[in-house]
Amino acid sequence: MNDSIESSNVIKIPIDKLALGMFVSAIDHQYSKVAISNPGQIKHRDAILKLKKNSIAFVWVDIERSSDTCGLKKSNRSSSAIRPLMRKATATRDGQQAQAKKLLAEAKGLIKKVMSETFGGKAIEVGEFEAVADKMIESVMGDADAFKCISALRTKDAYLFEHSINVAFLLVTFGKHLNLDRELLKQMAVGGILHDIGKIKVDNEILHKPGKLTPEEFEHIKLHQFYAIEIMNETKGLSQVSKDVCLMHHEKLDGRGYPNGLKDEQLPQHGRMSCIVDIFDALTATRCYKEAMSPAAAFKIMISLTPFHLDQKLVYEFIRCVGIYPVGSLVQLSDHRIGIVWDSKGRDALHPIVKCFYSIKYKRYTDVTMVDLFKSELHIERGVSPSMLDVDPSPFY
Repeated sequence: MNDSIESSNVIKIPIDKLALGMFVSAIDHQYSKVAISNPGQIKHRDAILKLKKNSIAFVWVDIERSSDTCGLKKSNRSSSAIRPLMRKATATRDGQQAQAKKLLAEAKGLIKKVMSETFGGKAIEVGEFEAVADKMIESVMGDADAFKCISALRTKDAYLFEHSINVAFLLVTFGKHLNLDRELLKQMAVGGILHDIGKIKVDNEILHKPGKLTPEEFEHIKLHQFYAIEIMNETKGLSQVSKDVCLMHHEKLDGRGYPNGLKDEQLPQHGRMSCIVDIFDALTATRCYKEAMSPAAAFKIMISLTPFHLDQKLVYEFIRCVGIYPVGSLVQLSDHRIGIVWDSKGRDALHPIVKCFYSIKYKRYTDVTMVDLFKSELHIERGVSPSMLDVDPSPFY
C-alpha cells in the first residue's frame, strides 16, 4: 500500500507529521488499516504522545474533516483572498432566500384569491397554478435549501395557505427524489396547492377550533373532501393526477379513509405520496390547537401508521428524502446551542451545516455561527420544535 495516499480525502501520514486539528480516522497496526472507535480532530498534544507511546507509526487523516489551520489543506490563501468568496456564497444564499420569499408570497396570494373566488362561485383557472408549480419545480431542481428554510417559518393564522404550499413543495421534492418526470411533478404540485380547497365550504369556527373536535364536528370537517369533489368536477383543464392528489390525501391503504374508501392498488403512487406529505406537514406545523412537532417525532408517528394507513416503503423513502434533520428544522448540539439546519447538500444526515444562535444552557442568544458538523467535534443531540424554546427563532432564518 502506498504510504502517502489512500484516497483523495484520506491520507496516511507518519506519526511525527501529525499536528493539532488533523482528523484521525484510523491507525496503522501491523501494516493494516484499523478503524478507531473514537475518530476525531487532535485537540491536545497528549493525544499524539499517547499514540507514540502505543508504538503507532502511521495514522490515516481525513483532510476534509480536519481543521482549516492544521496545514493540510491546499487552499491556504490569504484571508483577503478568501473573504470575497465567503461574501459571494453568503450573497448567493441571501438572493435565494429573497427569491424563495417572493415565490412563497406569490403562491400564498394566489391561494387566497382563488379560495375567495371559488367561495363566490367562480371556477378555478388551472393556468395560474401551473405557473406557480413551474417556479416551485425550478426552485427544487436548482437549490431547494432556501425555500426549505423560508417555508419552515410558520404562522398559526396562515396555516391553510402555508400548508397547501408546503404540501406542493414536499411533493415536488419527494418526486424528484424518486426520479419522477417533470410533467408529473408539475401535476402533483398543482394538486398539492389545491388539496384543501374544499375547506372554503367548511364552518370556519369548527375549522379553527382550538380544542378537540367532537365526533359530529369531525364528520363536518371530513365534508371538505366531498366539497372538493364538486369543485374538481367543475374545474376545466385539471389533470387526473392533480385531482388524485387533492382527493386521495385522506385515503388509507386498508380502505378506512375518505372520501371514497379506496384501498391497496386503488391508490396510485402519487396518491400515496400525498397522504404521506400531508400528514408530515400537518404534524410539524403549529396549529390553533397544538404546537409543532420536530420532524423526528413526526417520523415516529408516520412509521406507526404503516402499513395499514400509509405505504411503508414510501414512508421510509420519504424519510431518506427529507432527512432526519431536514434543512430549516431546529436542532440542539452537544454544547447545548440551538441552531437551524442550514445546508445538507452532499452530506450524510448527521453532519449538516448548522446556523447556531442561542444557548439553552445559558438561556441567552449567542453570536450567530455556522458550525460544519463534518469538521467539528460537536454532534446533534436532538431535533427540537420552536415551542420548546423560550425565544423566537424566525429572525435567524
